[in-house]
Amino acid sequence: MTERSCDLVVIGSGPGGYVAAIRASQLGMKTVIVERDALGGVCLNWGCIPTKALLRTAEVYTNMKHAADFGLKAENIGFDLKAVVERSRGVSARMEKGVGFLMKKNKIDVVMGTARLEKGAAAPVVKVKTKDGEETIKAKHVILATGARARTIPAAGLEPDGKFIWTAKEAMIPDVMPKNLLVIGSGAIGIEFASFYNALGAKTTVVEMVDRILPAEDAEISKFAEKQFKKQGMNILTSASVEKLEKGADAVTATIKTKDGKTQTVEADRVILAIGITGNTENLGLEALGVKVDRGHVTVNDWLETGVKGLYAIGDLTGAPWLAHKASHEGVLCVEKIAGVKGLHPMDVTKIPGCTYSNPQVASVGLTEAKAKEAGHKIKVGHFPFVGNGKAIALGEPEGMVKTIFDEKTGELLGAHMIGAEVTELIQGFGLARSMEGTEEDLMHAIFPHPTLSEMMHESVLDAYGRVMHV
Repeated sequence: MTERSCDLVVIGSGPGGYVAAIRASQLGMKTVIVERDALGGVCLNWGCIPTKALLRTAEVYTNMKHAADFGLKAENIGFDLKAVVERSRGVSARMEKGVGFLMKKNKIDVVMGTARLEKGAAAPVVKVKTKDGEETIKAKHVILATGARARTIPAAGLEPDGKFIWTAKEAMIPDVMPKNLLVIGSGAIGIEFASFYNALGAKTTVVEMVDRILPAEDAEISKFAEKQFKKQGMNILTSASVEKLEKGADAVTATIKTKDGKTQTVEADRVILAIGITGNTENLGLEALGVKVDRGHVTVNDWLETGVKGLYAIGDLTGAPWLAHKASHEGVLCVEKIAGVKGLHPMDVTKIPGCTYSNPQVASVGLTEAKAKEAGHKIKVGHFPFVGNGKAIALGEPEGMVKTIFDEKTGELLGAHMIGAEVTELIQGFGLARSMEGTEEDLMHAIFPHPTLSEMMHESVLDAYGRVMHV
């Protein structure tokens, strides 16, 4: 058994954990990071990054099939599924090496193993089971960044088996391309996988329990997205639930209860469960320490404190929104609070952009129209369609919309919602406006370059105030 001491231990090396460790090192803390699997966590190895590699393949493939629209010729279009998956895994492997480089550059010690907490003086003591035995790490502060995993349904045959019923992990490394695919859940994860497999030719059915897909998004955006996905051939069932799954020799039969109370069956080669995630709280010793866990997530205050002296938690482990950039921001905020940095502010979740990398892409920040009204705001709403934008037409991407919501009295930008090509890159413009407490006047006076998709952001603002130019 070995023992070491440091200022900070970070348990988990995902985008929250490794960023927290880097910031701590920058602030002069002797830092150790503990990881049980691979540097970069789920996001880098089995989530954000590899799925974007897959979706890029689907985008290129779709464009190849429409080559004639651009005056090009492409014949015998096809794909090699094994090569598609290998490219995705290669991207993740490259990124993992990059995180390792950052740890060395910032003089952060990496301990590979499984951590467990025990009571300590300044903070819990971290016991790490490694391949060589056990290591004890005593620190002034400990940050939990253990992330989350796919939520499953332990009933009615809905348990993932890795063969017919997949979680996101199996869906990223398919052994076969399903002819018929059932996706249970229509949040960002479900819709991204549905978009990928549908683009590559799988006949795809999406089942959602509530009355619309992408239920966290603005209702208008959800409606627009459903229309586009159906045009692409997806079968979408809302206000519906999967009652049971019955496995056959080479397929699964799903019994689905629809909104009218009737049932129907859908046969699928593969099923993807995308019904949310739950925090990795087990076997960490949290119960003995008195850490509060609520519905699978660790409870923290505005400064990421768990209530146990010297122990903090960040990222997906602490609940929604389950976003890598939220975890990174929390990691920095937590470390800076520990270090006594002045002028800090608790994180405002309404300033966190959300992105779905389907085709079409979806992005948003701030309040939906419904939430703005519920909060008591009198609002002004602007819209601008992609079909009115020259760059969108030139790209062959005329389907989409930008929607902005303002407080009528103050002009504050309350929310922005977008669907269409590259909106996941555009949304940060509105994110910056939210962070800087921008008003309609600030956005109207900003000069947007031409020809760009970003001009639609400007036009949407103008439309909210009756000044739109190009529709």
